[in-house]
Amino acid sequence: MIIKKPNFWKNINFFSLILLPFSLITLCINFFKSIFIEEKSFNIPIICVGNIFTGGTGKTPLSIYIYNLLKKNKFKPAIIKKYYKSHIDEIDLTKSKVKSAYFKKNRVDSILNAKQNGNTVVIMDDGFQDRNIQKNLNIICFNSMELIGNGFLLPSGPLREPFKSIEKAQIIIINGKRNIAFEKKIKFQSKNIKLFYSKYKLKKINRFRNKKVLAFAGIGNPESFFKLLEKSKIKVKDQISFPDHYSYTKNDIEYLISESKKRNLKLITTEKDNFRLKKLGYKNIDCITVDLEILKYKSFEREILKYL
Repeated sequence: MIIKKPNFWKNINFFSLILLPFSLITLCINFFKSIFIEEKSFNIPIICVGNIFTGGTGKTPLSIYIYNLLKKNKFKPAIIKKYYKSHIDEIDLTKSKVKSAYFKKNRVDSILNAKQNGNTVVIMDDGFQDRNIQKNLNIICFNSMELIGNGFLLPSGPLREPFKSIEKAQIIIINGKRNIAFEKKIKFQSKNIKLFYSKYKLKKINRFRNKKVLAFAGIGNPESFFKLLEKSKIKVKDQISFPDHYSYTKNDIEYLISESKKRNLKLITTEKDNFRLKKLGYKNIDCITVDLEILKYKSFEREILKYL
C-alpha cells in the first residue's frame, strides 16, 4: 500500500478527531482477528520484526541485521516478506543483501519453503499483525522522530493496532535519539520488555561532504534520511519527499535531473529508491547506502539467541 502520511497524524487536531469514529473499524477488525484466527506453529523458530506504526520504522534493515547476526552464530536463517507488487523495492533490496529470502503472497508458504530448503530460523520482515503464525520472538520497531504520532488508530492516526499491543513483544528497537518519556510509557505498559536503540551510519560519503545536494526519497520516513545527510555535513539545499514505495515516472526523474542541473546541485537518493530508478533505466543517480548499528549490540545478540 502506498501512503503519504497526513500531517494530522502527528498530533490530536480537528481532522484526527473527526475521523476517530472510523478508527473503531480498525479496532473491531483487530479484535475479531484475535478471537477467530488461530495461530499455527511450524516447528522452526520464528522471529517477527514488526511495528504498530504505519511504515518508516526500519523493519527491513533490522531484519537484514538479524540475518547476519544469526549467520555469524552458525544458524541458517531466511528472511520472509509478504509479496506486494508495490513493495518490490524492499524485496530487491533484501535480495541484494542476503542469500536466503522468500517472498510469497502467503507467509505460511514462505515458512514451509524455508523449512524444506534447510533453513533453521525464519525472520519475518513485517507480520506482527498476522495472527496465523505463532512467533518465538516479537520485535517492534519505532522511529524516534515519529514514535506513535497522535496515538490514534488508522485512519485518524498512524497506528495499526493500539499501543497496548506491545505487551505481545519481547524486544523494542527505537531508531534515533533516546526518549526517556517514551521509555517510561513502554515500561508502564510492559515491565519485562527489553529496550534497545539503533542508528544509521552513512557509508562512503566523503565524495558528498560539503557538496550542495538536492535530496529526494520515497520511503516511510524521508525526514530521517534528510536529517541524516545534514548530520553528516552534506549540504541539503533542497529536499523532495514522495510517498513510501512511490512508483516514479520518467517525468518525475527528468524534472529532478533538470532542477539539480539548473541549480548546480548534486542529485542523491536512498538505496531503496535507487532500485526503482534502475527499473526506469536511470543507473547513474547517486544513492546513499547505510549501515544499521545497534547500541549495546552484545546484549541485543544475547537476547535474540535466548529465544533460539
